[in-house]
Amino acid sequence: MALFSDTLISPEVTKSIAQGYRIRPLHAGDFEKGFLETLGNLTTVGPVTKQEFTERFNYIKARNDTYFTIVVEDIKNAKIIGAGTILVERKFVHGCGLVGHIEDIVTAESARGLNLGRLIIETLKYIGLKTGCYKIILDCSEKNIPFYNKCGFKQKEYECALYIPENEKVKAKL
Repeated sequence: MALFSDTLISPEVTKSIAQGYRIRPLHAGDFEKGFLETLGNLTTVGPVTKQEFTERFNYIKARNDTYFTIVVEDIKNAKIIGAGTILVERKFVHGCGLVGHIEDIVTAESARGLNLGRLIIETLKYIGLKTGCYKIILDCSEKNIPFYNKCGFKQKEYECALYIPENEKVKAKL
């Protein structure tokens, strides 16, 4: 079961991805294909059971006009080796416009150098276009700015974050 329709995957990206790989929406069965382990190349994932994964997947799928997580699958090895998400925010500004927020861009270390990061970004940009976003934004570390510039993004403004230590270990409620 896919998170959303694969008609939102860019045909150009589908044609240009290296043989043996496919870019597609997150599937319910990707827990077994190492989706969380691949996310672990980016940040702390923490312990997530299959049941917790399934509950979160179903929650997100029920809101399939907001959450669009894609993965890159190594078909031969049935492994997820890349991922990214675009969240579509509904605004009051810009005539109740839509803004895409790109999050959690990652490729497995073993897959670096295959141009997958750029293809993930191109796919998420395509989803933003097709869902009607008037802009797409993302936060990144300074060292990644040149990569995102090559993908068409311009550095603008600054990012601030507030981490809440007492909620770090709290399981999110659906």
